[in-house]
Amino acid sequence: MALASSRIIAILFIGDVVGRAGRRVVRELLPALREEVGAGFVVANGENAAGGVGITPKEADELQAAGVDAITLGNHAYRHREVWPYLDTQRNIVRPANYLPSQPGRGTCVVERDGASLGIVNLSGNLFMQAGSPALVTVDEALREVSGADHVLVDMHAEATSEKVALGWYLDGKVTAVVGTHTHVPTADARVLPRGTAYITDVGMTGARGGVIGVRREQSIAVMRTHMPMRYDSADEDPWLNAVLIRASARRRADSIDQLLRSVSK
Repeated sequence: MALASSRIIAILFIGDVVGRAGRRVVRELLPALREEVGAGFVVANGENAAGGVGITPKEADELQAAGVDAITLGNHAYRHREVWPYLDTQRNIVRPANYLPSQPGRGTCVVERDGASLGIVNLSGNLFMQAGSPALVTVDEALREVSGADHVLVDMHAEATSEKVALGWYLDGKVTAVVGTHTHVPTADARVLPRGTAYITDVGMTGARGGVIGVRREQSIAVMRTHMPMRYDSADEDPWLNAVLIRASARRRADSIDQLLRSVSK
């Protein structure tokens, strides 16, 4: 369906939802926030939603019940075995497209709302990751899978900033937005690239800012000081939402990208 050029579409992307605190933030803030900013689509990275590592069908259903239209994942996509068949049957949750074809799930989806459509592509970086192929090679085929969508958002889940920046430049003018996830710390480089693609290197983390990228700070500090393994638990102190809002009035061309950083009252 062709999108009228005069209609402004707002896409809200929520950075890595981490553990119980992150899910609480989404539940408490998203309904009012969606109305406040007029978001037509809401996408969230949920790869740390279950106890800070991975996701299960329970957390995925919870996020969607709170108003999330689609969920992207990353390197912890397969941590919990019970999600494997869920990834094969549910259309609105995607794992990186550059994983092996034999692995559960799919790397793209299209969601429709109010006469508009949004294609979503999930990709993984290669540095310190186990992606089956380079993101910049796989992305062309992934884009063909969502070629009919009015807008396309790409979540690049990667450790290396260079991989994210390179993908942004490669896709400039081809997609509506390229957003980076995984490092849990928002970057200050949100902008619209010259050919109309909104870009940010990392959206940040939706979860407890009082920890160390979502982990209880005393545990993370102890591991760094002793070099001994320790169980990690999700932090719950000072929960925040880290997100970006992308507005677009022409097909696959962004007008703006703005960071949204919101805290939850105790």
